[in-house]
Order: sequence, then structure tokens, then C-alpha cells
Amino acid sequence: VMATGTPDSQARFGQSVKGLLTEKVNTCGTDVIALTKQVLKGSRSSELLGQAARNVVLQEDAILHSEDSLRKMAIITTHLQYQQEAIQKNVEQSSDLQDQLNHLLK
Repeated sequence: VMATGTPDSQARFGQSVKGLLTEKVNTCGTDVIALTKQVLKGSRSSELLGQAARNVVLQEDAILHSEDSLRKMAIITTHLQYQQEAIQKNVEQSSDLQDQLNHLLK
């Protein structure tokens, strides 16, 4: 009598196949969960990378803006210095005129 033909051995075979399949399904399920976590983590990190990129752009804008402001300040400062020098020359010239007038009037 062949062992595979008995209902008992068939039942055992069925159980072991069912056990293997269940194990496979569980393993696949775990893999899917792990993969989903990775994907979510990936999307989170890409979100963070996007945020970092936006921050860099904002910082660059701020730097350019501050450089622009510094240039404007430098231009204004130079302009004020020229004005101050011009005023100084006028004061010196007028005091020279005053001296010359005083000299003439003596």
C-alpha cells in the first residue's frame, strides 16, 4: 500500500502546503509593510529635501537682497562724502573770502 494514497498522508501534505503558503503570505505581507514604510520615509525625505531646497533659494534671495542693500548704502555713503567735501570746500573758500575782505577793509 502506497503511503501517498492514504487520506491521512494527504491531509498532512495539505497541512504542510497550507502552512508553507500561509508563511509565504505572512512574509510577503511583512515585506509589503516594510516597503510601504520605506516609500513613506522616502516621500518624507524628498519632502524635507524640497523644503531644504526652498530654504536655500530663500537664503540666496536674502543674501542678494542684502548685497543689493549694501551696494545702495555704499553709493549713498559715497554721495554723502562728496557732499560733505563740497560743503567743507565752500566753508574754506568762504572763510578765505572773509579773510580777504577783512584784509581789504583794514
